[in-house]
Amino acid sequence: MSAGQGWAGRTGLLVLPGGATVRGRRLADQATPADFALVLAAGPVPPWPYRRVRWPDFWVPVDTADALDALGEARRRAYAGERVEVACRGGVGRTGTALAALAVLDGLAPAAAVAWVRARYHPRAVETPWQRWWLRRV
Repeated sequence: MSAGQGWAGRTGLLVLPGGATVRGRRLADQATPADFALVLAAGPVPPWPYRRVRWPDFWVPVDTADALDALGEARRRAYAGERVEVACRGGVGRTGTALAALAVLDGLAPAAAVAWVRARYHPRAVETPWQRWWLRRV
């Protein structure tokens, strides 16, 4: 699926290294409906199917195995042609780290994935040293 195919707008869209398109966003932003959301924050959820991962702001997921399983599900759905989004409260740190993790799952080295997501999604994505450390475990 090419960038933007199946989405009403292009805001937050990112084409993974393997070619699937995902969207990153803030949970509070109005958004075109997705087929599946990976929610990385407490609070409101989208009205479409989602999976929540316990991931404190500025930190790493509480349960790495659950986070990796959820990222794998999001990745499989994206490559199956579903409109998949990743969202947290601010749409930068946790969302950027999860997007970088998807790039690692697609074959990028962790450091390259950080640079990649900062260049293509948000310049402050992957905000903390702990998030960069966590990516090395993906």
